Amino acid sequence: MPSRSWFYAANGQQQGPFPEEQLRDLIARGTVRADTLVWSEGMAGWQKAGEIPGLMSMPPGPPSIAQPGGPPAYPGGYAGPAGGGSLAIDFGIWEFVWRSLVLLIGLAFIIPTPWVLVWYNKWIVSRIHVPGRPNLSFTGTAMTVAIWYFGFIAFVIVIAIIGAFTEIEWLNNLIYIVQIVLYWLFLKWLVANLASNGQSLGLSFSGSVWAYAGWSILAVISVITIIGWAWVYSAMMRWICRNIQGTRREVVFTGTGLEFLWRSIVAVIGFMFIIPIPWVYRWIMQWMASQTKLVERGAMANA
Repeated sequence: MPSRSWFYAANGQQQGPFPEEQLRDLIARGTVRADTLVWSEGMAGWQKAGEIPGLMSMPPGPPSIAQPGGPPAYPGGYAGPAGGGSLAIDFGIWEFVWRSLVLLIGLAFIIPTPWVLVWYNKWIVSRIHVPGRPNLSFTGTAMTVAIWYFGFIAFVIVIAIIGAFTEIEWLNNLIYIVQIVLYWLFLKWLVANLASNGQSLGLSFSGSVWAYAGWSILAVISVITIIGWAWVYSAMMRWICRNIQGTRREVVFTGTGLEFLWRSIVAVIGFMFIIPIPWVYRWIMQWMASQTKLVERGAMANA
């Protein structure tokens, strides 16, 4: 008998469907709590998880009230997976801490970098919930990154050797140019390797390397304005989302520069105290996910 599928509500949006095994994991990690609204086939409507007998321990057996045809409208106004909506992300604090420490150690030792980077991406992508796209995953392999990464290291070494025997001052600029190209390639590779339920989403990133370079240079220049960078970064996020192709609905980023600015100020203050870093990081990530939405194509232009 196939496992039941479950939906739950987070950040004002419906998440799911999730197989029962994954809901067990969400309950164990504290993502789904006693006051979280949940729904499964056969239930009359959304209920708090703690009000459903035995749910928090997930015993087998279907609910007793039949209601076929999918979940009812979530009370917060979300119409269901087919109606688009905001992305969401959630992860356990201690899970984030130990995984981030492993990532930093891997980066420090240089050689493991491609492998720990892919390992970390697989984890963080799996924590993202996209309306209508259950069980998001990342399928990229470390060998692709390894070729770029070690190729870049070799390039830097060659530039350093040439620079030691010549007085060509602009050689170092080539390093920054190659870095921008690598970041652009990484973005394309990341988008192209997103999957749902083990099936590739068939997405692609169509933004040109020249446009990406322009945004990157503008972002660096905007730092001298003290606060202008926040508007540049929010505009760059809108550009990135607009160039994600292969989706039935348009991906849009609705966060503003002002929202970006004050949250970044709070984040910097939190980072200064060190201990709040994981909580602040999750707070920022959750906000950015909530500002990334799936809408009908042309809907934003007509708004």
